Amino acid sequence: MAYENIQLATSDGVATITVNRPKVLNALNHQTLSELAQAFDVVRDDASARVLVITGAGEKAFIAGADINELAKMQAMEAKAKAFFGQQVFGRLERLGKPSVAMINGFALGGGLELALACTLRTASSTARLGLPEVSLGIIPGYGGTQRLARIAGPGVAREWVLTGDMFSAEEALRVGIVNRVFEPAALKGGTDELVAKLLSRSPVALGLALETIARGLNMSQQEGEVIESDMFGLASTTADMREGMTAFLEKRKPAFPGK
Repeated sequence: MAYENIQLATSDGVATITVNRPKVLNALNHQTLSELAQAFDVVRDDASARVLVITGAGEKAFIAGADINELAKMQAMEAKAKAFFGQQVFGRLERLGKPSVAMINGFALGGGLELALACTLRTASSTARLGLPEVSLGIIPGYGGTQRLARIAGPGVAREWVLTGDMFSAEEALRVGIVNRVFEPAALKGGTDELVAKLLSRSPVALGLALETIARGLNMSQQEGEVIESDMFGLASTTADMREGMTAFLEKRKPAFPGK
């Protein structure tokens, strides 16, 4: 499939999506969102792609936000539809069924941070800057940012980030739990690759079940979530991955998970 604004490559179990609009700091216009939606479906259906990494082209930005040229022209119902579309696209990413890692190599602002929040994990360059500046433009985050940020970092952090519209350092994002790991710029890719390699060494079936269990549990009480957890634990115990994992442990060797 040909894309104009993104690049998709898959190698050794890792799919990599690069948002490729460096002249506008990889801003998300409608076409880019549409291409991302298509690419997420391709990665979801590709059995050879076990982990997805998302990053931005160039050295300045991961994604610096939505395309203001498009937003400035919108009336109420058009803007609502655009927000809903962005939410649906990022929902596909969040429900991919396999781990995703946002490799934040620069500015992650507005829609860019919202995309990163929809990923399973986030790594960042120490020089990256993150934020949701929408209130400075007279709007609010519209691609799920108000909801995911509160769930990931708590409502107190979400209120500060959303209401101030400030940019925050990667270290501050790490401190409040928005970013999982921070690396010096030259070490960002290598550090992210190490994290991805660890994910690839685990059971893909178990990873998928764990992701589903965590996601479903967020929308119910702990007791209800633990029922889902016990069901998923039982399901995992029937898999070939479980048999291989247990056998490898007893035989003191690394497992070779079949992914079923």
